[in-house]
Amino acid sequence: MNRSLLIAAAAALPILSGCALLSSPDPVQMYHFGGQAPAEARAPIAQPVAMGLRRIEMPQASRTDRIVGVTGSEVAYIKGARWVSPADDLYTEALENAFAARAQRVRLVGPRELTTAERSLDVDMRAFEARYDAPGAAPSAVITARAQILSREDRSVVAEQTFSVSRPASENRVSAIVQAFEAATADINAQIVDWADQNAG
Repeated sequence: MNRSLLIAAAAALPILSGCALLSSPDPVQMYHFGGQAPAEARAPIAQPVAMGLRRIEMPQASRTDRIVGVTGSEVAYIKGARWVSPADDLYTEALENAFAARAQRVRLVGPRELTTAERSLDVDMRAFEARYDAPGAAPSAVITARAQILSREDRSVVAEQTFSVSRPASENRVSAIVQAFEAATADINAQIVDWADQNAG
């Protein structure tokens, strides 16, 4: 190796060692909510009402994999924590699982199925957030959604209702906040499924 190459290599050493000393970003913990799909298939629903689930809309701040925290008029994402997928995708999966496990009259029809849905379910999420009464206090997971059942024939509204649940976290820690979201999601989904059963027509 000639002398100029040796000088260049020696000059590069401080740069490489400096890069190794750069601090790495803070780790981000990933979380999931919504439970799991039923482990065992239920008996088919007798004479089910086929209902298509339209794309669930969420507030813009919640359409990501970040966990939204609200204190008064201030909105911020909770540091160091993310959902494993965007919240609207996780919530859609959770609602589908709730129908599969709980519905007595309604069968949700997937977008790729050939079955024609007699009704469609439209869920417009108005709030999906950890709400703090005061900075540093344990928040509550708040979920508010307006649901509509629409007729396939003329797109008229068959039934409409707004659902809202609030489940307090046991403490101001991310794991406790996620548990509150889990409980709130299960609660509101049970209400939506039962309401859909009653109003499917």
